[in-house]
Amino acid sequence: MSYVAPLKDMLFALNAVAGLDQINQLPGCTDATAETVEAVLQENGRFCSEIVAPLNRSGDQEPSFWRDGNVFTSKGFKEAYKAFAEAGWQGIQHPEEYGGQGLPKLVGTPCIEMLNAANLSFALCPLLSDGAIEALLTAGTDEQKQIYLENLVSGKWTGTMNLTEPQAGSDLAQVRTRAVPQADGTYKVSGTKIFITYGEHDMAENIVHLVLARTPDAPEGVKGISLFVVPKFLVNADGSLGDRNDVHCVSIEHKLGIKASPTAVLQFGDHGGATGTLVGLENRGLEYMFIMMNSARFGVGMQGIGIAERAYQKAVNFAKDRIQSRDLSGSAGPVAIIHHPDVRRMLMSMRSQVEAARALAYVTAAASDIAHHHADEPTRKAKHAFYEYLVPIVKGWSTEMSVDVASTGVQIHGGMGFIEETGAAQFYRDARILTIYEGTTAIQANDLIGRKTARDGGAVAKGIVAQVRATQAELAASSNPDLVAIGTQLAIGADAMEQVIDYIVANLKSDIKGVFAGSVPYLKLAGIVLGGWQLGRSALIAAAELTKGEGDSSFYRAKIGTARFFADHMLAQATGLQTSILSGSVGVMALTEEQF
Repeated sequence: MSYVAPLKDMLFALNAVAGLDQINQLPGCTDATAETVEAVLQENGRFCSEIVAPLNRSGDQEPSFWRDGNVFTSKGFKEAYKAFAEAGWQGIQHPEEYGGQGLPKLVGTPCIEMLNAANLSFALCPLLSDGAIEALLTAGTDEQKQIYLENLVSGKWTGTMNLTEPQAGSDLAQVRTRAVPQADGTYKVSGTKIFITYGEHDMAENIVHLVLARTPDAPEGVKGISLFVVPKFLVNADGSLGDRNDVHCVSIEHKLGIKASPTAVLQFGDHGGATGTLVGLENRGLEYMFIMMNSARFGVGMQGIGIAERAYQKAVNFAKDRIQSRDLSGSAGPVAIIHHPDVRRMLMSMRSQVEAARALAYVTAAASDIAHHHADEPTRKAKHAFYEYLVPIVKGWSTEMSVDVASTGVQIHGGMGFIEETGAAQFYRDARILTIYEGTTAIQANDLIGRKTARDGGAVAKGIVAQVRATQAELAASSNPDLVAIGTQLAIGADAMEQVIDYIVANLKSDIKGVFAGSVPYLKLAGIVLGGWQLGRSALIAAAELTKGEGDSSFYRAKIGTARFFADHMLAQATGLQTSILSGSVGVMALTEEQF
């Protein structure tokens, strides 16, 4: 079974929940009419289903491979990437000035989801290019923009992020790669970078590496890191490709999942130094790289949603086809396992979490569009703060969710799920990296506590809780018992989240380890409550449409039923997470190192 884009739910989340009609009124977004956006999503869904998804299984079975410094991607990837670039999908949300389509992030977001659902390994290449484009748009010189952006936006060239080194891991203060200034204004870069996604491949004619390195007189720690553009091939004055730069792939990793995506070890400067140019100012590299990372972190959250949707689709189809055991109500013979209550519970768990994460991510994307395009500065600032708070949740919660959902998909398949031939295991293996790269879940959670909650005394976080309470009040006022039940659980979740915010703000300075011991539970609590908020909003919208008697009544009833399940089974976890955050640090720190 291949991938079928869930266009009806995507369009509902995009239009009714995230508010496309408000986004397409913003300056620079007026082309994103409902009709245009629906046509874009339909075509993207077709492309992903017909061109990209069929390569997912074969790429897992026949991964990319390294030979004599060159990387050869899985069969069909090169041709699919050429079709992807020629169709303009790389530039969908990038500026028209550089050849992009200039559509809002809200429109690009479901396209990212579909590409990742179709083929996670393939989608990683465009994801990294998006990050490189964002960094150069923000901090690149006019010359760098002229040389690189049009080719990156078109997909003719691809981009990478070069952060991690063998000794550094996630601690970028330990970066040792050197960049020595030259008389002509360039730098000679030398060092080793690891875990570089699509750091070498055969799908594009040039690869634009964005590399963190230190100049000779740089201060120690993160304050001494600069960012450099180091292309695989140097670029001549007329824009043509010149000599091969001194950057080479010395190996690629052998991985649990995403096997078709080459993860490279890159060696810079073994033959005198790779030529690079400084992005922005010296010693500001981490600041610029965070632009790439924020873009990539949101994108990884969409990867989680995409792979979870794919796992859900496969599980539903299997549950409808697999005949086993009698119906508990007393059927004469065996029935499809979708008749069994626990299989229904698992499917509803998968479905509700995917829809909650999707709606939350789309609302986050819409906030980014308002933050960039709205005419009113206070509105821009407020939406930027909202977006910044939600990014670690979209990344951290959605990816943790994807591992759980993919695992549940294997469980629904039973013993057949543990056998590679069914394909359910691949989604589980592929999803497992998502909670690790672009910052582990703990790194996202630490960011959520330190920068996004405590720094402003919890003001932004509490403002969001106030919005949750407004939705809860609407639910409580309904005459629909399902909506009232959703509102009851949402109120409990909002209370739990607010008490945790107060605890973080009050105790961060006096008990920093105790507070951070609950960082990941806090991120999960925020994800569940805010995901439940969006499903509560969805249920209100669906109920209103049912009252009108228009549209797809089955779809709207399913929306309410899905939100009800999430409230009863997921939001119900809020008080347990609250307890583990407020009281659980004692147990976390109870043992000495020697006792482990």
